[in-house]
Amino acid sequence: MNPVTVFALRGRLVATLSVLGALALTACGGGDDGPPEPEETRAQDSRQFTVDETRLPFAALAGAPETDRWWGVLDGAGYRVEVPRNWNGMLVMYAHGYGGTGAALSVSDAPIRAHLIAKGYAWAASSFSKNYYDVRAGIEDTNALALAFQRIGAQNGRTLAAPTRTYIIGTSMGGHIAAAAVDAEALETANHKLRYHGAVPMCGVLGDTELYNYFGASQIAAQQLAGVPVTAWPVANWSTLAPQVRSALFTSFPGATTPLGDQYKEIVKQLTGGERPMFNEGFAGSMNATVWGTFGRDGTINGILNKDGYDTTGIVYQFDNDPAQTAAEAAFNQAAYRLKADPEANRLRRDGLRWFPKTNARISVPVVTIHTLGDVYVPFSMEQIYKRRAVAQGTDQWLVQRAIRGVSHCDFTLDEQTAAFDAMTNWEQNGVKPAGDEVLDRATVADPAYGCKFSSPTRTPNSCPAS
Repeated sequence: MNPVTVFALRGRLVATLSVLGALALTACGGGDDGPPEPEETRAQDSRQFTVDETRLPFAALAGAPETDRWWGVLDGAGYRVEVPRNWNGMLVMYAHGYGGTGAALSVSDAPIRAHLIAKGYAWAASSFSKNYYDVRAGIEDTNALALAFQRIGAQNGRTLAAPTRTYIIGTSMGGHIAAAAVDAEALETANHKLRYHGAVPMCGVLGDTELYNYFGASQIAAQQLAGVPVTAWPVANWSTLAPQVRSALFTSFPGATTPLGDQYKEIVKQLTGGERPMFNEGFAGSMNATVWGTFGRDGTINGILNKDGYDTTGIVYQFDNDPAQTAAEAAFNQAAYRLKADPEANRLRRDGLRWFPKTNARISVPVVTIHTLGDVYVPFSMEQIYKRRAVAQGTDQWLVQRAIRGVSHCDFTLDEQTAAFDAMTNWEQNGVKPAGDEVLDRATVADPAYGCKFSSPTRTPNSCPAS
């Protein structure tokens, strides 16, 4: 059967199932029978955020096709929408990265804005109604904006048809949002339900809470090596211990290590994806210091949860790239303090998405990811975790992953981002599955040329052979 026909049939089937699901939801009291049963609250629920509407307007891009540009506030979130006059009928939602812990909300333009406009795509972006690491708000507010797209056009004097395709792209926390937004769990539990046709998570937190497990495991390993092992969590006197631990592991923080620090560096390498190009450069950079900035916290992720969500029971500390455990590794693992998440910390909710939405890889649309190899803050291991989940779910046929030879977090060129987007849309629209990288085979990932295939020839450093 023609691939395009298969995609069309799949779309009609999903639409039919969505209608049946909506009917079932109404029958079960989830339709117009009133609001969901109230849930307990957390610190995030009492925080107040504001949109400075004077910062929402944005100018046309010089030399770009003519567009209509609109901005405003929707349900407490600022937004920007841009629609080419020669609109191709498709909409791209952009989810921004972590916005910090301040009260001011801000909107970020899609990084590939010029590319989208040139190809006729409309795009829209929300500030989200909350800051902090609130992926729940990010999904709900992005979905709500997409659902309001036609209404916003009408309010501004332009009649728009419903988009024939709606895609989602995002960076960092926005990559988490993009991956979770196309997961079946979001379709089942979000208050603003939207079925996207494809996604491009970039430098995304594709392991959801596994990222924070890594932060906790890193602190535990650092303290154990420095001779001040963790005995209770959270570590109440971390501010006092931190200089002692750093001096035991680093001659110059964060990059120059002592002999004990060399062992810590190897542990971090294995926790973040194993032997691979660009790791040494990444470990020596500012992102390593950013990881250390998470040490000493409890496991509520700054009030996103109200119980401890860190869990290191599944962490295996390794001193080299061989998965077989040596006697020394076994002893280190046996001695390591273990964190166990409260089972109530991130359970399914009755009033919408989980507080920390999952990237279960329950996907049925094309997902193309890109991730830098040197990132130790949102590390390459996120891609490996997501791939294992997809394999376990039997959904890996919908996933293509690309390794990029960048050193820092979200260190992409525009070419790398646009290539991933075009690969995803060509796959979704024409049934042409793009090429990607193997992420689970240790020997492949450790190859000095790994990541060269999809990295821009102009990036620095690169060290790839000339093509």
